[in-house]
Amino acid sequence: MKIDMAYGSGGKQTGNLINDIFLKNFDNSILAKMEDSAVLKVNGKIAYTTDSFVVTPMFFPGGDIGKVAVCGTVNDLLMMGAIPKYLTAGFIIEEGADMETIDRIAKSMSLAAKEAKVQIVAGDTKVIEGKGGVYINTSGIGEIMKSGISISNCKKGDVILLSGNLGEHHAAIMSLRMGIENTIQSDCAPLRSIVKNLLEHNIRVHCMRDVTRGGLATVLNEVSQSSSCCVEIYEDSIPVSAQVKGFCDILGLDPLYMANEGKMIAVVPENQAEKALAIIKKSRYGANAQIIGKITKGSGVTMTTSLKGSRIIDILYGEGLPRIC
Repeated sequence: MKIDMAYGSGGKQTGNLINDIFLKNFDNSILAKMEDSAVLKVNGKIAYTTDSFVVTPMFFPGGDIGKVAVCGTVNDLLMMGAIPKYLTAGFIIEEGADMETIDRIAKSMSLAAKEAKVQIVAGDTKVIEGKGGVYINTSGIGEIMKSGISISNCKKGDVILLSGNLGEHHAAIMSLRMGIENTIQSDCAPLRSIVKNLLEHNIRVHCMRDVTRGGLATVLNEVSQSSSCCVEIYEDSIPVSAQVKGFCDILGLDPLYMANEGKMIAVVPENQAEKALAIIKKSRYGANAQIIGKITKGSGVTMTTSLKGSRIIDILYGEGLPRIC
């Protein structure tokens, strides 16, 4: 069955779409009340974020637009030391979209939300003219578990940890678009386990950032600018899988500038770096974590190369790969 403009009218078809797909997949006691707003229980300080998702193609190895929408918003909350609690989901659906496609996306969101231990408690649908595309906006609320975590809080002597291999989401999307056959899968994942374990083991995390559009290079430049420091990284320590490395070599790509959807950096005091690394490695999605650099006096981002030279790492300039999240 195809979506047509009547599904955005607010009438019977809209009710069918909400009941048959969204309520079925996102079922919880808060959403089921179908009020104009969700009434939530939140203790203390909260973190709040919103993001929109326009992924092309909508389904790819390792994930889909629904999984990215949940994980992207959940991870943004986690990076502020907040435990995600509630999400909202707004769908803009182009006429001609298959009802089965919407249901598949909603099921994927439901599974990702269960893994991240969040509830989707409110939402909206709009149907517009088009060719069957789907776009999603999600907002999220989380309870602050550890305050003071900030991109502006890095200090000289701090150590930078990266939670795993770079470039997998970017390479998976690009391979599909170009018709390149490989087994690369997106790293799309909620990072709740890593963050919760770090905080519960009393690691003094100064900064956390998820490494998404713009790649690691852009995130590290943002750290340098916000904390008025120099970031030094080591090429030999940066984890990249053999498949992604080969993919990059063929196409002339740099993993430092490739998008990810399930990777993060954590900046911690030097005397806690090894403990933090062990904790991340034992956490879900952290098996390939590495210490990749340190915070020093100065400005900008530099990398010690495999040949022991020094390379300036600038922020991403230009388009990158569009419609990737």
